[in-house]
Amino acid sequence: MTSRQSFELVSDELIANKIYFIRNQKVMLDRDLAKLYQVETKRLKEAVKRNPDRFPTDFMFELTKTENDSLRTQIASLKRGEHSKYLPLAFTEQGVAMLSSVLNSKRAISVNIQIIRLFTKIRSILSDNTELKLEIESIKKKKKSQ
Repeated sequence: MTSRQSFELVSDELIANKIYFIRNQKVMLDRDLAKLYQVETKRLKEAVKRNPDRFPTDFMFELTKTENDSLRTQIASLKRGEHSKYLPLAFTEQGVAMLSSVLNSKRAISVNIQIIRLFTKIRSILSDNTELKLEIESIKKKKKSQ
């Protein structure tokens, strides 16, 4: 696997569509990660619970019922009764990276690499956007002072 294309197991678009903004953080949900890793959500949660020291609150948190209900209304595919009765876990970028240390499959590691690259790309795009906005504001101020 020499090129980025042959390394890609799932599309970046599919991963990007599974990144949500909750509690002012970009996160991915346990059920989405489990599907990407091709493991049961229950198994993913078991691995996390066996390693609690690896997942502090800034790496992972459980959604509240209100957050879960709100997310359910935003995503048409989430219908009552079709998903776990337990509240989902949300993983930050660092939490996703830590998952590769508790899920030892080659697929989990490879998919994690893709996810981390995508988080990095998103952060870069947001940073570029911020720099552009600051530059525009600077130009506006110069024009007003002239």
